[in-house]
Amino acid sequence: MKAVTWQGKKTMAVEEVPDPRIEHPTDAVIKVTSTGLCGSDLHLYDPLSPFMSPGDIVGHEAMGIVEEVGSEVTAIAPGDRVVVPFNISCGGCWMCDQGLFSQCETTQNTEHGTGASLFGYSKLYGQVPGGQAELLRVPFANVMPIKVPHGPPDDRFVFLSDVLPTAWQAVEYAGVGADQTLLVLGAGPIGDMAARIALRRGRRVMVVDPVPERLARVAAYGAEALGDDTPAAVVTAVRDATSGRGADAVIDAVGMEAHGSPFAESVAKFVGLLPDAVSEPLMRSAGVDRLAALHLALDAVRRGGTVSVSGVYGGAMDPLPMMEMFDKQIQLRMGQANVLRWSDDILALLLEDEDVLGVESFATHHLPLDAAPDAYRDFRSKADGMVKVVFQP
Repeated sequence: MKAVTWQGKKTMAVEEVPDPRIEHPTDAVIKVTSTGLCGSDLHLYDPLSPFMSPGDIVGHEAMGIVEEVGSEVTAIAPGDRVVVPFNISCGGCWMCDQGLFSQCETTQNTEHGTGASLFGYSKLYGQVPGGQAELLRVPFANVMPIKVPHGPPDDRFVFLSDVLPTAWQAVEYAGVGADQTLLVLGAGPIGDMAARIALRRGRRVMVVDPVPERLARVAAYGAEALGDDTPAAVVTAVRDATSGRGADAVIDAVGMEAHGSPFAESVAKFVGLLPDAVSEPLMRSAGVDRLAALHLALDAVRRGGTVSVSGVYGGAMDPLPMMEMFDKQIQLRMGQANVLRWSDDILALLLEDEDVLGVESFATHHLPLDAAPDAYRDFRSKADGMVKVVFQP
């Protein structure tokens, strides 16, 4: 089969690789019909490259048609149409019972001190072959695949793999109530969708992003676009719009992709040039994040407010303004999305006749799998109005 593989820092290639097969009686194999390119994939493209191996199959946002199931699989059958959550969870351990599917104890990577395994996401998270491919092996097939009806286009459902539950959890964790204000930092796929979800709930939403085209997308759904001048200007604008208090809650949908931290960016580039034996422990223990977005969130949120972090961070020694956070009584929530915790609620929305979240027009680019190497480069540089890419193998 064809698959997108990591070959080195900033180097992706589409290669012929062996077809996946049933390895356990609870496995399934699906024929991938759509698979997304996620902002988190860019971390593999560059800063997390020390944890990758040439030939790793990437991608974690897949859906398709079941081709084969193991002998113990009863929940799905060949011919079913399914979406595959990006985190791999057994559904039966203590963590899964708590709804913390991203912390599944069966697939935790204890040797690296990380949570549940993820499709296509480096040795830190299990080095499981990913979904940017023509075929995908899905473990725990009685639990993980989300059955969806045949008929509607893939774009109605494919974002249930990651974008929708990640944005949904970000809004849930923000806990913004009626007549309260939510500030969303970043209008990429997660920030955009989080804003749409909050707007549908009747919340006031303000969004910050340096890319005008991205702001225009979310403003069309009713968000207030603030632009991205300077952090001080953003904080002033937010306070002016909220009686001087600040936003009731802030979603940081940017993470370490934030602009405004040139020193941290230089450190990350330097670490990436080191041999893996040196760079791996340095990446795990040193602070190489760009914390501009998180600091802006802490400044812009009101006293007693909540900061919900959905953007991915990777460093371990970056200083946080603990005195300010304590003094402002800030609540901080974060973590990988627990996809199956939210999937029923989201699927109910997706099954409505009206496309209430605009998922069918959410992707800006639909591309063949062979276009992946160029798409990674263009997505990283935000070229050609690229916000969300869906590959169609």
